[in-house]
Amino acid sequence: MASDACAKLPPVSSDYVPKGTYETIAGLKTYVIGPESPSKAIIDIYDIFGISPQGLQGADRLSAALGALVIVPDFFEGVYAQPSWLPIDTDEKKAAFGKFRAERADVARNAEKLVEVRGAAAARWPSAGDRWGVFGLCWGGKVGVLACGEGNEGPGRVFKVGGTAHPAGLAAEDAEALTVPYICLASPGEPAEAVEQYREILARPGKVGVVETYKDMFHGWMGARANLGDERNKSEYERGYSQVAEFYAQHL
Repeated sequence: MASDACAKLPPVSSDYVPKGTYETIAGLKTYVIGPESPSKAIIDIYDIFGISPQGLQGADRLSAALGALVIVPDFFEGVYAQPSWLPIDTDEKKAAFGKFRAERADVARNAEKLVEVRGAAAARWPSAGDRWGVFGLCWGGKVGVLACGEGNEGPGRVFKVGGTAHPAGLAAEDAEALTVPYICLASPGEPAEAVEQYREILARPGKVGVVETYKDMFHGWMGARANLGDERNKSEYERGYSQVAEFYAQHL
């Protein structure tokens, strides 16, 4: 059970060294952690700041808690959003961010790439069968939820469970389209009305989901913006990944 495994995990560290390796999957450099012949697996999608120690520590924790393979594809191929662009309060920043969104972070295009990665991963790790989940941070949550709706079926394609933390682009139509159990961990930085819509939709008959707002956290507390030198952030980061692991243990 994930709860037993989570209790044995080492504490979250602000100077963590990731434990995984890298492979090329569907043409993308991909971080890989977990058993070589997994019985279940997760594609973990980062936020707009790309590969980060905080994000990889989260991937390692999910893998350890679930005994699962977790892979983190580099969808942006090393070209990430820069913290200096935020807040977007100048024309120069607006132009830089707009270029990044158009060239690297287009959601629909990356959702298609996610499906390609899923197919390649199925061939690389056939032991996982159809027991694949997807989890995304911020931007990555939007990419992942699109792959868990219409078209989520068939060998080498299906996802069994999905989830997000501090999500971007929450839309009721995405929740309506979900065909899988889904967990959404929000912060007060997301639109409260959109979070409430997710909560209401996932509570309907035929849907399975968890929606929780971490009331004293900020947008990004489980991703690249996480300040793991801060005790409160570190505690809620650990709780968030444990909550995701518990949910995936039930449904993957």
